[in-house]
Amino acid sequence: MTDTAGHDGPTADRERDQDARERAPGLRERRLAAHRGARRVFARFGFHRTLRERLAVLEDAEGLHDLDQPSDLYGDGVVEALEQKVAGLLGTQAAAFFPTGTMAQQVALRCWAGRTGDRTVAVHGLSHPEVHERNAFREVGGLRPVRVTSEPRLPTADEVRDFAEPFGALMLELPLRDAGFVLPTWEELTEVVEAAREREAVVHFDGARLWESTVHFGRPLAEIAALADSVYVSFYKSLEAFGGAALAGPELLVEEAKVWRHRYGGQVFQQFPTVLSALAGLERELPRLPEYVAHARVVAAALREGFAAAGLPWARVHPEVPHTHDFQVWLPYDADVAGEAAVRTAEETGVVLFGAGWARGGPGLAYTEVHVRAAGLEWTAGDVEAAVAEFASRLPGRPRRGRGGRAGGGA
Repeated sequence: MTDTAGHDGPTADRERDQDARERAPGLRERRLAAHRGARRVFARFGFHRTLRERLAVLEDAEGLHDLDQPSDLYGDGVVEALEQKVAGLLGTQAAAFFPTGTMAQQVALRCWAGRTGDRTVAVHGLSHPEVHERNAFREVGGLRPVRVTSEPRLPTADEVRDFAEPFGALMLELPLRDAGFVLPTWEELTEVVEAAREREAVVHFDGARLWESTVHFGRPLAEIAALADSVYVSFYKSLEAFGGAALAGPELLVEEAKVWRHRYGGQVFQQFPTVLSALAGLERELPRLPEYVAHARVVAAALREGFAAAGLPWARVHPEVPHTHDFQVWLPYDADVAGEAAVRTAEETGVVLFGAGWARGGPGLAYTEVHVRAAGLEWTAGDVEAAVAEFASRLPGRPRRGRGGRAGGGA
């Protein structure tokens, strides 16, 4: 069964994985319905909205681009304007718009393989291509990925420097989503890049969520991107565009990438709705991301306080201080049990504490993702702690809370 939440979006791949994991009858459908009808959530993504609401993004497009110019054809016009804007933001010579990040990164790395003469790409075992792309690097790109590490953190400089096999490119996902949206320190990142350079390898950043990483690194986008030979960024994971991605880097690489974009079927006839929505995201959402990151840290601290007050000190927020505006919560319950408690809380209170599905992290262990966006700014720490108490009261063996917010009996 499919749903708009299963399309590519901020939680798309995780949602697809959780479809199989949410085994209780109708749990996923109930979760999505509760989220749509809730009065309070941490985030309302584009895939939660109606077509009419999504089209409203383009109603105020006058300041985004000259709308009296001819519409784009096969990547000119407004598409080129977006590419130039991205190159300017990232401080690169050029950028190319792609319909998907999967295509952009395959193209980038096969282009680098042609230049280095080595089709081996060093990746993290939890990186997006390894976990969510059905072996696309191997099956479509003709590349050979090797895993530097599968630990829930970015590779270290020593791991890169001492890796037993040669490789032509090192791909770093910043932040590493499946490890909890984690980032290295700036010093660690520069050391890893230097280690790759010592091996004469190029460095490519999977920067699908690079936009929100500036707070953690304490550096502007251009300085972060300057460490790599090429960078991919997404327009919909944090910027709320309809879709799309960009590959940024040296002009010669980008020009070759555009050739391969055509060969891969990415030379789309017209793309102005998606491109305008990307420009809107850069204009409206990008400046707000530091605010979301700061508030995610408030939410994370309140979750920890709320779990402790509810008698669940073994609950974990990871990272303890979020590196971006997304993070994980872990509980020692089966995924279906945690998911049922989360859905019942949303249905009965109109407040969604955990809007994403729960995945199995091991025997009797489950985790979910928390995403803080504009809607989340309305939550105070007290609101979060109260929602945790409601959620905890619906876990097995916990006392239920009455209508007045006090612990009470009843189902």
